[in-house]
Amino acid sequence: MREEENKRSSQSSSVKRFFKKRWVFPAIYIASAAIILTGVLWYQASSSNTDKYDYKSTDLTGKKNQAPAVEVNKPFENFKMPVAKAEDAVVKVKFYDFQGKAEDQEAALVFYNNRYEPNQGIDITAKNGETFDVLASLSGTVTRVEEDAVLGNVIEIEHDKGIVTQYQSVNEIKVKVGEEVKQNQVIAKAGQSLFNEKAGTHVHFEIRKDGVAVNPTSYFDKPLSSLQEENVSGDKKSIETPSQKEQKKLEDIEKSTDDEQSTDQEDNSSNSKENKNS
Repeated sequence: MREEENKRSSQSSSVKRFFKKRWVFPAIYIASAAIILTGVLWYQASSSNTDKYDYKSTDLTGKKNQAPAVEVNKPFENFKMPVAKAEDAVVKVKFYDFQGKAEDQEAALVFYNNRYEPNQGIDITAKNGETFDVLASLSGTVTRVEEDAVLGNVIEIEHDKGIVTQYQSVNEIKVKVGEEVKQNQVIAKAGQSLFNEKAGTHVHFEIRKDGVAVNPTSYFDKPLSSLQEENVSGDKKSIETPSQKEQKKLEDIEKSTDDEQSTDQEDNSSNSKENKNS
């Protein structure tokens, strides 16, 4: 019995002596901290393991379903006259403006099939009267290429939803439907049309928003956004032909003009005969 008590007392005294050493408690604290820290790191690593999830992130290299990059530095384009050199071009027939002056409206009418039709665009010719390259006024997608004997063939290019440019009286067409074209790209050659034979070799150019023709000259050197923000009216008058009264008046003007021209030709003919006789 005494031996056991002696053993216990000796063990207790040994433990007490051990804990009285200066390095014991710091060592215990450090070891405890290391064990706790190891446990925390292991828990975080196991809970944040993303390999079991199939994240469809578009900002990670090598991931599928990456969205196409947007070209933020794409230059803004302005509407351009569809010719290589604007200084060599002549607007033969202007756009018919229903709010314009009477004389300007008369000059913007096209006589076809015994009727005067308001010009829905502008008719452009070269100063020398010869054919020329027709260029895309703005970058876009070709949505229409059509042979038309009356209009002289048609090309239509879409630039934004509802906004298109149209090119009539063209030949040697160099684009097809669905093709992406760049601004100033040659798309055809200027030709002739039955609709406006008097214009000779020309290109009829239109700008339309939601099917309504607008004055192209009002948008040259202006960005597409200027037309996007424009409130274009779809009023029927924008596609009406002149009234019967106006038609009669215009026909009288046309007739008097033709009579004057025939009189001048007769006078010139008689003068030339007199010169020959003399």
